[in-house]
This record gives sequence, C-alpha cells and structure tokens, in this order.
Amino acid sequence: MLLKYFYDDKIAHASYMVGCQATGEALIIDPGRDIDIYLAAAAENDMKIVATTETHIHADLISGSRELNARVGAKMYLSDEGDANWKYEYVKAYPAEQYQLVKDGDTFMIGNIKVEIFHSPGHTPEHISFIITDTAGANRPMGIFTGDFVFVGDIGRPDLLEEAAGIKGTAEPGARVMFKSLQRFKQLPDFLQVWPAHGAGSACGKALGAVPSSTVGYEKLFNWALPVDNEDEFVTTLLAGQPEPPYYFAMMKKLNKVGPPILGGIPQPPRLDLSRLKTELAGGVKIIDTRPARDYARGHIAGTINIPHDKSFTNWAGWILDFENPFYVITSSDNIKQVMRDLTYIGLDNCGGYFDLSILDEWDDALEKYSRTTPADIADRIKKGEVTLLDVRSQSEWDEGHIPGAMHIMLGRLANRINEVPTDKPVVVQCRTDGRSAIGASVLQAKGITNVIQMLGGYLQWAAEGRPLAKL
Repeated sequence: MLLKYFYDDKIAHASYMVGCQATGEALIIDPGRDIDIYLAAAAENDMKIVATTETHIHADLISGSRELNARVGAKMYLSDEGDANWKYEYVKAYPAEQYQLVKDGDTFMIGNIKVEIFHSPGHTPEHISFIITDTAGANRPMGIFTGDFVFVGDIGRPDLLEEAAGIKGTAEPGARVMFKSLQRFKQLPDFLQVWPAHGAGSACGKALGAVPSSTVGYEKLFNWALPVDNEDEFVTTLLAGQPEPPYYFAMMKKLNKVGPPILGGIPQPPRLDLSRLKTELAGGVKIIDTRPARDYARGHIAGTINIPHDKSFTNWAGWILDFENPFYVITSSDNIKQVMRDLTYIGLDNCGGYFDLSILDEWDDALEKYSRTTPADIADRIKKGEVTLLDVRSQSEWDEGHIPGAMHIMLGRLANRINEVPTDKPVVVQCRTDGRSAIGASVLQAKGITNVIQMLGGYLQWAAEGRPLAKL
C-alpha cells in the first residue's frame, strides 16, 4: 500500500492518495480543486487514479472530485447518509458507472485495499470516515481517514450548519450527535492510525494540533473531547469558543452540494493596464493588493484592500470578497498563477484580471499611506482618549482579554460595520500581533476612513509589557 499526504497550508487542508502497488490503482481522499498535484504524484509512483471520495460536503474548500472525474474518469464514492438536505445533487447528471453512493458498513476495493465506510455524523449529518485495510498483508485495518470528525487533539465543530449555512437550531443537536459518534469511535482498536482532513489553523475546529496524524489510542488519552463522558458537559464545552466561520463557508456548502464548476485547470486572468484600473476603482469594484503589509503601508493606490499573499490569504479573501461580483488583483506576473490557485480553491473564480506590480510606478497620483506604531508609543494617547482603538480579533480572543477602552469588530465583519467606527479622531487598529490589523487598516482606508494607524505587536506585545488588560 502507498500513502501520500498533501497539505495546503493556507486553509490547513489535508488530502491523501491511497495506492495499491500490486495493481497500480489509486484513490484520492478529500481532494482539493487543484488536481495537478495528485496527477503528478500518481505519475511519479506509476499509479493510475481510478477513484475519488470525500468525507463530507466541505464548507471550507471546493472539492476536486468532479475535476478528477472529468480529467481521468475517476469513479466518485460519495456519502448517501443524512437527510434530503445533505445529498449530493449533482450526481444525478452522471451515468451510474461513474459514481457510487455509500452508507455505513459499505465497502469497496482499490486493488487489494479495502475501504470500509464508517458513518461519523456531528460535524455534518452526512459525514463519513474511511477505515483502510491492506488485505494483501493484513486481516485487520491499518487506519481511519476521519475528515472533519476527529482531528489531532480536537474534533469537528457541529455549529457550522447554524453559523455558516444558516440552518437554525442545529448546533446543539449536532453536538449531541457528535457525542454519540465519538462513543463509537472509542470502540475502534487503539492501534488504528488517524488521518484527519485538517491541521492547526483551520476554522473547522478550535484547538487543532499541528501534527499531521495520530492514533485512536493516543486521541482517547489526550484529545480533550474523548475522555468527557457527561453528554451535557461535552455539548457545552464543544460549542464554547468556536471561531467565527468565514462568510464563504456557506457558499462552499452550496457549491459542493449542487456541483462546483469544472475548471479543467487553474484559470489565468488577463493582465490589465492603468486605464482599466482607474475605471474599476471609480466603479467601486474590489481590488486586492497582495503585497506584504509593510510595503502596502509605505504606499498604495487609494481604494485598494491589502490581503498579503501569505498563509492567511485564502481565509481572508473568503471573508472579504464575494462570489457574485468581479474583483481584481495586484500582484507580480510571476505570482498570479499561485494567487489564482488559492482563490479558486475556495470557489472565487470571478477574478476579472490582474495588474502587475509595475502599475504602482505608473500611478500618477500620490500613493496613500498609513502610520505604524507600537504599544509603547501609543499607550498614552489611548489612555487619554485621543485615538479610537479598534480591536479586530475574534470574539473568543476578545472575551479572554482585551485592551481597556478598545472597541471590538472582528476583521471579517468590519466592512459591513464600518459605520460603527468613529471618525472624529485617528483610528488605531490592533489584533493579536499585527497580521489582521494590517488588513483592517486597508479596509478602513478603502471605505474612506483615512486617518489610520496600525499597532505593531498588537495585544500580545501590549500584555508582554505589563500594560493593563480587561476581561468580560
């Protein structure tokens, strides 16, 4: 048996290739939309991808199952669990031989490798896991692909249906279903390896570990959720402190259910000129500058928004951009392919084009800037009320502790709550360190609040210097 691990660090997504070396057949589990990485791995290992499967209707990425089917004819094994609201609608358009709907206890073979379906609801009703046995050399399973069910050190959140998909009254029932699913999980052999679909940084849980795999026995000992035997205590703890789900999660659920468009490869948008940039800015279209925050702060085109192309890029693009209206990107010609790959990974296919970084040299007006400061330099002005301190961290971070006198608007909701921000004095933007505050500063300026200062080091630096803190 061959096992290959793929990891997208921008959304902390893990996918896998399971191959049978005897037959040269391979299965891709929880594929992302960029399928070239799987095809390359298959070619390197003399494998043919014959099937694809996924643990659930994903909320944080576009599934690559349809892309694999279209490119290489991979058969799609998809969950038939859950009620009518959680069925894969798009399979109705496929011939019967190109897909198979599976339920708890069903099995299928990839060469000598047996894949057994383990229904694991809680995160979503249709969620399934896959127990893998290499029948060529063993009569007991090797491991389980748990998707968003059990992570290293955490479990999947049950509130996404309510928070992201808007299905009210589902968070607590989902948590109780998760409790029952975990009782069944704990009956699995301790030696079974655990391969989840996400790592640290994913919004699909609140305390995911950074280690890529674990075992059932280790999780029973050290995963906070598994030793909890009281159901009410479990539900309360699970639902508390979950991070805000990005706006785009609701769209992922919809697209993965009805069928995401087949791209046939990562699209390459046209390079556009200065006159087009001015036209789009005048029309209020969103233009994303992907440079590092320090470069953007020193000088940028007024009206643009800074989302640095780093590990958080995909997440914040999903919060700030939408799926109905076109947007444009400022980046280098060398980097546009990777930017597009990251955008289309979450279904943001509506990029109208890009502007090369040289456009900044062509800009004939003065570039806009914002100031940057430190807690030591700004603390006295904050205390005297000479500035408005805006904290753009998550609600759970705010609840755990914040700077006295700050107002709180989570970064992803800032653009829609801009009217709440006072404009009668400078606005100091602050987060945990300084990544989110840089994006927040650009959002404020793009919305017309120009007297903006970014606090470098953020809450952590403020606290490390022994300055006063407040808690709810």
